[in-house]
Amino acid sequence: MATDYKKIISDIRKRIFHSVYLLSGEEPYYINLISDVIENEVLDEAGKEFNLTVLYGRDVDVRAIVDYAKRYPMMASHHVVIVKEAQDVKNLEEIQPYVEKPLDSTILVLCYKYKKYDKRKTLAKTIEKRGIFFESSKIYEEKMPGWIKSQVESSGYSITPKAAIMIADFLGNDLSKIDNELGKLYISLKNGSEITEKLIETNIGISKDFNVFELQIALARRDVLKSNRIVNHFVANPKENPLVKVVIMLYLFFSKATLIKYMEGKPDNEVAAAAGVNLFFLNDYKTAARNYSFGKLIQIISIMREYDLKSKGLDSGSADEGELTREMIFKILH
Repeated sequence: MATDYKKIISDIRKRIFHSVYLLSGEEPYYINLISDVIENEVLDEAGKEFNLTVLYGRDVDVRAIVDYAKRYPMMASHHVVIVKEAQDVKNLEEIQPYVEKPLDSTILVLCYKYKKYDKRKTLAKTIEKRGIFFESSKIYEEKMPGWIKSQVESSGYSITPKAAIMIADFLGNDLSKIDNELGKLYISLKNGSEITEKLIETNIGISKDFNVFELQIALARRDVLKSNRIVNHFVANPKENPLVKVVIMLYLFFSKATLIKYMEGKPDNEVAAAAGVNLFFLNDYKTAARNYSFGKLIQIISIMREYDLKSKGLDSGSADEGELTREMIFKILH
């Protein structure tokens, strides 16, 4: 059975357990979330002493995992066996015979991180039928503001659209780091409070004036002075806004602005849906579409590809990252 992480966690808290969980994927955040709930909430403190076994893939083989999984619980309903970093277990497929006939009183959790386990393999198919096969996929950069908004609302707070974008620009798609920073914010807020740009600037140290979001707006308006001020800040603080991140975010912005240029005259809701843009921010993209010709927008996409290669050390010559950033912004604006 494959399902979403909220359903898995909800079932665990309702004491609906499965004998085997294979948690796989490129995004470790959800894998950690599910395994932590199993580790911390299935057994009480007394039960954990005898019935919780945490193993690490690099230290065990399949035979050892099966030996632990076949142990009966002591004075508890279940024995929990969690294999962290299961991607390091050699020949993991050899656990197949146990998975076909697992011990009902054991909850075996395989945390297979940073890559997807092949669904076509017999082991994956068996676990899908008899247990939980969960795939944790990376969230793309452009989806992060929406993810942040959803996380904040599920915790009983709200957040302004710009504040969500500021966090996404600053922290990228590192879900664990974002969750940690939001957790720090919640401590000082009353339940139901709104997280604003000012709160982000004060508590997380992200400048509300000097970030990629503000650079996008300045470039959309062809505001040379403001664009250069922001770029100068980036150059002075390279760790906050490395060139590779700036290139990705501007590529996404101008790709959508190009599509919006092509759809000029269509209803806003239709344009926003086609471009995957929140209606709240549509005007920023429309501004870029007004201020740049279709040919120039295509050229900007080409510039982004050029500097994507340069940001990775290819064909960058002797120029440092700061010089490349300034050069790229100059080419966009002129």
